[in-house]
Amino acid sequence: MKTKKNPQLEIGRNSSIYFAIGLNLMLLLSWRALEYKTYEKTDYVMDIVNVDQQLEEDIPLINANTPPPPPPPVAIQESIQIVEDVEEIEETVIESTETGQDDAIAEHVVNVSDVNVEEVEEEVEVAFAIIEDVPVYPGCEGLSKEQTKACFQAKIQEHVKRNFEYPESALQLGIQGRVSVVFVVDSKGFTTNIRSRGPDKILEKEAERIIGLLPKMQPGKQRGKPVKVAYAVPIFFKYAEQ
Repeated sequence: MKTKKNPQLEIGRNSSIYFAIGLNLMLLLSWRALEYKTYEKTDYVMDIVNVDQQLEEDIPLINANTPPPPPPPVAIQESIQIVEDVEEIEETVIESTETGQDDAIAEHVVNVSDVNVEEVEEEVEVAFAIIEDVPVYPGCEGLSKEQTKACFQAKIQEHVKRNFEYPESALQLGIQGRVSVVFVVDSKGFTTNIRSRGPDKILEKEAERIIGLLPKMQPGKQRGKPVKVAYAVPIFFKYAEQ
Protein backbone atom coordinates (compact mmCIF):
# COMPACT_ATOMS: atom_id res chain seq x y z
CA MET A 1 0.00 0.00 0.00
CA LYS A 2 1.56 3.32 -1.20
CA THR A 3 1.60 6.33 0.96
CA LYS A 4 -0.03 9.39 -0.57
CA LYS A 5 1.63 12.80 -0.19
CA ASN A 6 -0.39 15.83 0.72
CA PRO A 7 -0.15 18.26 -2.18
CA GLN A 8 -0.45 21.27 0.12
CA LEU A 9 2.61 20.11 2.14
CA GLU A 10 4.88 19.51 -0.85
CA ILE A 11 8.03 21.63 -0.52
CA GLY A 12 9.32 21.62 -4.14
CA ARG A 13 6.05 22.80 -5.61
CA ASN A 14 6.92 26.64 -5.56
CA SER A 15 10.70 26.32 -5.81
CA SER A 16 10.88 28.12 -9.18
CA ILE A 17 9.04 31.14 -7.82
CA TYR A 18 11.33 31.37 -4.86
CA PHE A 19 14.36 31.06 -7.13
CA ALA A 20 13.19 33.92 -9.32
CA ILE A 21 12.49 36.14 -6.33
CA GLY A 22 15.90 35.39 -4.84
CA LEU A 23 17.61 36.06 -8.12
CA ASN A 24 15.95 39.46 -8.50
CA LEU A 25 16.89 40.39 -4.93
CA MET A 26 20.53 39.48 -5.58
CA LEU A 27 20.59 41.50 -8.78
CA LEU A 28 19.12 44.49 -6.99
CA LEU A 29 21.64 44.27 -4.19
CA SER A 30 24.52 43.86 -6.64
CA TRP A 31 23.37 46.96 -8.67
CA ARG A 32 23.06 49.09 -5.54
CA ALA A 33 26.50 47.96 -4.41
CA LEU A 34 27.98 48.96 -7.75
CA GLU A 35 26.25 52.35 -7.77
CA TYR A 36 27.22 53.24 -4.24
CA LYS A 37 29.69 56.21 -4.13
CA THR A 38 32.01 57.26 -1.36
CA TYR A 39 33.76 60.64 -0.92
CA GLU A 40 37.01 61.51 0.80
CA LYS A 41 36.64 63.46 3.98
CA THR A 42 39.14 66.26 4.67
CA ASP A 43 39.74 67.65 8.07
CA TYR A 44 39.40 71.41 8.26
CA VAL A 45 39.06 73.95 11.03
CA MET A 46 36.66 76.85 10.72
CA ASP A 47 37.69 79.91 12.68
CA ILE A 48 35.52 82.93 13.23
CA VAL A 49 37.20 86.36 13.41
CA ASN A 50 35.31 88.96 15.28
CA VAL A 51 36.23 92.55 14.26
CA ASP A 52 35.01 94.96 16.84
CA GLN A 53 37.06 98.07 15.93
CA GLN A 54 36.82 99.94 12.59
CA LEU A 55 40.05 101.19 11.11
CA GLU A 56 40.03 104.71 9.71
CA GLU A 57 42.59 105.60 7.07
CA ASP A 58 44.43 108.84 7.65
CA ILE A 59 44.57 110.99 4.48
CA PRO A 60 47.59 113.32 4.53
CA LEU A 61 46.92 116.98 3.94
CA ILE A 62 49.04 118.61 1.24
CA ASN A 63 49.38 122.38 1.09
CA ALA A 64 49.44 123.35 -2.60
CA ASN A 65 50.96 126.71 -3.49
CA THR A 66 48.13 127.97 -5.68
CA PRO A 67 48.41 131.55 -6.97
CA PRO A 68 45.81 133.99 -5.74
CA PRO A 69 42.89 134.67 -8.07
CA PRO A 70 43.31 137.65 -10.44
CA PRO A 71 41.77 140.92 -9.35
CA PRO A 72 38.42 141.79 -10.87
CA PRO A 73 38.54 143.95 -14.01
CA VAL A 74 38.47 147.64 -13.44
CA ALA A 75 35.68 149.38 -15.24
CA ILE A 76 37.03 152.15 -17.48
CA GLN A 77 34.88 155.16 -17.57
CA GLU A 78 35.03 157.04 -20.81
CA SER A 79 34.44 160.70 -20.68
CA ILE A 80 32.61 161.96 -23.72
CA GLN A 81 33.16 165.60 -24.52
CA ILE A 82 30.78 167.25 -26.88
CA VAL A 83 32.50 169.72 -29.20
CA GLU A 84 30.49 172.11 -31.24
CA ASP A 85 31.02 171.87 -34.99
CA VAL A 86 32.20 175.29 -36.02
CA GLU A 87 33.98 174.37 -39.24
CA GLU A 88 32.11 174.76 -42.47
CA ILE A 89 32.77 172.10 -45.11
CA GLU A 90 32.35 173.04 -48.73
CA GLU A 91 30.61 170.40 -50.76
CA THR A 92 32.12 169.50 -54.10
CA VAL A 93 29.61 169.59 -56.89
CA ILE A 94 30.34 167.10 -59.68
CA GLU A 95 28.84 168.22 -62.92
CA SER A 96 27.72 165.71 -65.50
CA THR A 97 29.83 165.51 -68.66
CA GLU A 98 27.09 163.93 -70.73
CA THR A 99 25.73 165.95 -73.58
CA GLY A 100 22.06 166.50 -73.87
CA GLN A 101 19.80 167.05 -76.82
CA ASP A 102 19.97 170.81 -76.37
CA ASP A 103 23.77 170.98 -76.55
CA ALA A 104 25.10 172.07 -79.91
CA ILE A 105 27.96 170.17 -81.55
CA ALA A 106 30.43 172.29 -83.44
CA GLU A 107 30.98 171.17 -86.98
CA HIS A 108 34.58 170.53 -88.00
CA VAL A 109 35.30 169.92 -91.66
CA VAL A 110 38.51 168.05 -92.46
CA ASN A 111 40.09 168.76 -95.81
CA VAL A 112 41.78 166.03 -97.81
CA SER A 113 44.99 168.03 -97.84
CA ASP A 114 45.09 167.93 -94.01
CA VAL A 115 45.34 164.11 -93.96
CA ASN A 116 48.87 162.74 -94.05
CA VAL A 117 49.05 159.30 -95.72
CA GLU A 118 52.18 157.30 -95.06
CA GLU A 119 53.09 154.53 -97.44
CA VAL A 120 53.94 151.27 -95.70
CA GLU A 121 56.07 148.89 -97.63
CA GLU A 122 54.70 145.38 -97.30
CA GLU A 123 57.13 142.49 -97.24
CA VAL A 124 55.95 140.19 -100.01
CA GLU A 125 57.23 136.64 -100.32
CA VAL A 126 57.22 135.24 -103.88
CA ALA A 127 57.95 131.68 -104.94
CA PHE A 128 61.06 131.05 -107.01
CA ALA A 129 59.03 129.56 -109.90
CA ILE A 130 56.96 132.74 -110.50
CA ILE A 131 59.39 135.50 -109.57
CA GLU A 132 60.13 137.96 -112.34
CA ASP A 133 63.82 138.40 -111.49
CA VAL A 134 65.33 135.51 -109.49
CA PRO A 135 68.08 136.15 -106.91
CA VAL A 136 71.51 136.34 -108.47
CA TYR A 137 74.01 133.89 -106.97
CA PRO A 138 77.64 135.14 -106.88
CA GLY A 139 79.17 134.25 -110.24
CA CYS A 140 75.88 134.37 -112.20
CA GLU A 141 75.89 138.08 -112.96
CA GLY A 142 75.24 139.48 -116.47
CA LEU A 143 73.12 136.58 -117.74
CA SER A 144 69.61 136.46 -119.12
CA LYS A 145 66.66 135.60 -116.86
CA GLU A 146 66.56 131.96 -117.92
CA GLN A 147 70.34 131.60 -117.67
CA THR A 148 70.35 133.32 -114.27
CA LYS A 149 67.69 130.89 -113.01
CA ALA A 150 69.60 127.85 -114.30
CA CYS A 151 72.87 129.20 -112.88
CA PHE A 152 71.21 129.75 -109.47
CA GLN A 153 70.02 126.15 -109.32
CA ALA A 154 73.39 124.78 -110.43
CA LYS A 155 75.27 126.88 -107.85
CA ILE A 156 72.96 125.64 -105.09
CA GLN A 157 73.68 122.02 -106.04
CA GLU A 158 77.42 122.68 -106.10
CA HIS A 159 77.22 124.34 -102.69
CA VAL A 160 75.39 121.34 -101.21
CA LYS A 161 77.94 118.86 -102.63
CA ARG A 162 80.91 120.96 -101.47
CA ASN A 163 79.68 121.34 -97.87
CA PHE A 164 78.00 117.92 -97.51
CA GLU A 165 79.07 115.85 -94.49
CA TYR A 166 77.29 112.67 -93.44
CA PRO A 167 76.68 112.81 -89.66
CA GLU A 168 78.66 110.13 -87.83
CA SER A 169 75.79 109.46 -85.43
CA ALA A 170 73.44 108.88 -88.38
CA LEU A 171 75.92 106.38 -89.86
CA GLN A 172 76.13 104.48 -86.59
CA LEU A 173 72.35 104.34 -86.29
CA GLY A 174 71.85 103.49 -89.95
CA ILE A 175 69.71 106.57 -90.67
CA GLN A 176 69.31 107.67 -94.27
CA GLY A 177 66.73 109.30 -96.53
CA ARG A 178 65.65 112.52 -98.20
CA VAL A 179 65.50 115.88 -96.42
CA SER A 180 63.46 118.69 -98.01
CA VAL A 181 64.82 122.12 -97.12
CA VAL A 182 62.91 125.37 -97.69
CA PHE A 183 64.63 128.73 -97.23
CA VAL A 184 64.00 132.38 -98.09
CA VAL A 185 66.36 134.87 -99.74
CA ASP A 186 65.18 138.13 -98.17
CA SER A 187 64.99 141.58 -99.76
CA LYS A 188 68.63 142.22 -98.76
CA GLY A 189 70.01 138.98 -100.21
CA PHE A 190 70.52 137.03 -96.96
CA THR A 191 69.36 133.45 -96.42
CA THR A 192 66.68 133.33 -93.71
CA ASN A 193 63.77 131.24 -92.39
CA ILE A 194 65.40 127.85 -93.04
CA ARG A 195 63.00 124.93 -92.49
CA SER A 196 63.55 121.22 -93.12
CA ARG A 197 61.67 117.96 -92.99
CA GLY A 198 63.24 114.51 -93.11
CA PRO A 199 63.35 111.04 -91.57
CA ASP A 200 65.33 112.12 -88.50
CA LYS A 201 66.36 115.26 -86.59
CA ILE A 202 70.04 114.48 -87.13
CA LEU A 203 69.69 114.70 -90.91
CA GLU A 204 67.46 117.77 -90.69
CA LYS A 205 70.04 119.60 -88.58
CA GLU A 206 72.82 118.78 -91.04
CA ALA A 207 70.74 119.96 -94.01
CA GLU A 208 69.94 123.26 -92.28
CA ARG A 209 73.64 123.72 -91.53
CA ILE A 210 74.54 123.32 -95.21
CA ILE A 211 71.92 125.86 -96.37
CA GLY A 212 72.95 128.27 -93.64
CA LEU A 213 76.40 128.54 -95.28
CA LEU A 214 75.00 130.09 -98.48
CA PRO A 215 76.65 133.40 -99.41
CA LYS A 216 74.91 136.74 -99.74
CA MET A 217 73.17 137.19 -103.10
CA GLN A 218 71.49 139.91 -105.08
CA PRO A 219 67.84 139.84 -103.96
CA GLY A 220 65.08 138.82 -106.33
CA LYS A 221 62.80 141.51 -107.72
CA GLN A 222 59.12 141.72 -108.47
CA ARG A 223 57.98 144.75 -110.53
CA GLY A 224 61.39 146.27 -110.01
CA LYS A 225 61.32 146.08 -106.16
CA PRO A 226 63.38 143.69 -104.01
CA VAL A 227 61.18 141.00 -102.43
CA LYS A 228 61.59 137.81 -100.48
CA VAL A 229 62.01 134.70 -102.61
CA ALA A 230 61.25 131.20 -101.29
CA TYR A 231 63.24 128.27 -102.65
CA ALA A 232 63.17 124.52 -101.90
CA VAL A 233 65.99 122.05 -102.42
CA PRO A 234 66.08 118.31 -101.63
CA ILE A 235 69.19 116.79 -100.00
CA PHE A 236 69.66 113.01 -100.12
CA PHE A 237 71.51 111.21 -97.36
CA LYS A 238 72.46 107.69 -98.43
CA TYR A 239 75.43 105.58 -97.42
CA ALA A 240 76.95 102.77 -99.47
CA GLU A 241 76.44 99.32 -97.91
CA GLN A 242 79.59 97.23 -97.74
